[in-house]
Amino acid sequence: MATAAPANLPLFYNGLEPLSSSAHSSYKTRGAETAPFLAGTHAVPITIDEFVTAQRYYPIVFSVGDNPVPLALMGLNEGVNVFVDADGKLLGETYVPAYIRRYPFMLARTNPNADELSLCFDPHSGLVGDYEDGNPLFDNGQVSETTTAILKFCEEFELSAQRTTAFMAELKNSGLLIDGEASVQVAGADQPFVYRGFQMVAEEKFRELRGDELRKINQNGILQLALAHLFSLALVPEIFSKQVRQGKGPQMAAMPQMANA
Repeated sequence: MATAAPANLPLFYNGLEPLSSSAHSSYKTRGAETAPFLAGTHAVPITIDEFVTAQRYYPIVFSVGDNPVPLALMGLNEGVNVFVDADGKLLGETYVPAYIRRYPFMLARTNPNADELSLCFDPHSGLVGDYEDGNPLFDNGQVSETTTAILKFCEEFELSAQRTTAFMAELKNSGLLIDGEASVQVAGADQPFVYRGFQMVAEEKFRELRGDELRKINQNGILQLALAHLFSLALVPEIFSKQVRQGKGPQMAAMPQMANA
């Protein structure tokens, strides 16, 4: 879910360039208080290692398609993020998914036939370049402590992404994954607002598991993660309310669908 060839750029990335001591010897990376790329993003990929923490802040759902991934919903409608302002600045204390914290770096195959992953960055991010200020990526031709820390974070993310891929395969094979639907009833509205376009664990099937089936999903880790996912769905009305308070809510007559991520 995290690694992609430069020809198939993942969410947020507008380009990928391998980090090189010869081409980028004077480059620095600098932080930012805002993330404009996040302002119009309503769903962000997360790994299973983040479920327990993320479910306190975001509804966790699964994308549609043959290769679903877990998603943290930062809004219910496409282009809506209730956790940041229009400039991408956090509006309050929340958990920031690792996928966001990794940007603008990632490990990627610069050649589709290559086995080895290279540390790359998005040259259009405005966060990496030949700046006067910032943390140097190289020191006398050698990787700096900053680059070492970035590489370690990206490697840990890749391992977590691999565990997540394995979990999703198990979840699909379990037969518990179904097309999802979430509804929010608003006072004064004749009908609830209904959101679709995602997948979720079938709660009824989940409750009916017995014996060997229940033991199996406990042993392979699905049980705990499915519970975190199901508990997190209770946050859907809260996200809806935040959208309304921020003036980002749907019109009362509308019946929106959650856009596929």
